[in-house]
Amino acid sequence: MAKHNQIDLIEFPVKSAEEHKQTKEFFSHVFNWQYNDWGEDFSDTTESGTNSGINGDGSSSMPLTVIYSDDLEKTKELVVQNGGKVILDIYTFPGGRRFHFTEPSGNELAVWSK
Repeated sequence: MAKHNQIDLIEFPVKSAEEHKQTKEFFSHVFNWQYNDWGEDFSDTTESGTNSGINGDGSSSMPLTVIYSDDLEKTKELVVQNGGKVILDIYTFPGGRRFHFTEPSGNELAVWSK
């Protein structure tokens, strides 16, 4: 269960449907993780310790840390007030809403909410 202000998901980026399939098979065979598919370019698992996903939408080339918030708008406000920069405004996806930001050192993260 997602908890307010805690890391909830790590997303591993892939560039194509074939890479998505290969990455999912790799983790399944090596670590025995079973995945849920959410469309053609996203799968996730709860079997990896911290939840993890494979994201093939092409939005990132680096793993993405995703934090859960009970109040997405308030968290976005706090990010901006404390020197963060919103780089992808709040949008909806199957399961909720989220936004992406960089913290003052430039690391990209995302925050999501139901």
